Amino acid sequence: MKSLLAKIWKKLHLPKGMQLFIVRFFQDQFLVGVTGIIFNDKREVLLFKHTYRAHAWSLPGGYMKAGEHPSEGLEREIKEESGLIVSADTRLKTRTDRDSARLDICYIGAFIGGEFSPTHEVSEYGFFAQDKLPLLRKNQIFLIDEALKNF
Repeated sequence: MKSLLAKIWKKLHLPKGMQLFIVRFFQDQFLVGVTGIIFNDKREVLLFKHTYRAHAWSLPGGYMKAGEHPSEGLEREIKEESGLIVSADTRLKTRTDRDSARLDICYIGAFIGGEFSPTHEVSEYGFFAQDKLPLLRKNQIFLIDEALKNF
């Protein structure tokens, strides 16, 4: 059946925009997120206090925009949510969340500078040593541990 559909698809010679529209209509949708483990020069991890999460403190991140490289998306999200400037340098892991149809790409990076400004999403920020982390989700602690092995 699939090979028959592939043959019909080829014979139609639809414009690329129409092909994408049809594929998007029939395919499941999912989000692509980015998460950062950002270190300062003391090997402390950047965390944000989010206004909308059950665990208030967490790693910075967000969702990518179309046409954006994941590292650029992470840098943009952190700048938009806090005013801080970072460099997302090394891809650490790609994770999936089956419950929310989310693909998340995690980067290790470095803090560059900037002036913190609270937003409707982030009320505070802080740099934390591994032994002084606030309450975090287990998967974020795992990512921090993995990043420290590779940093």
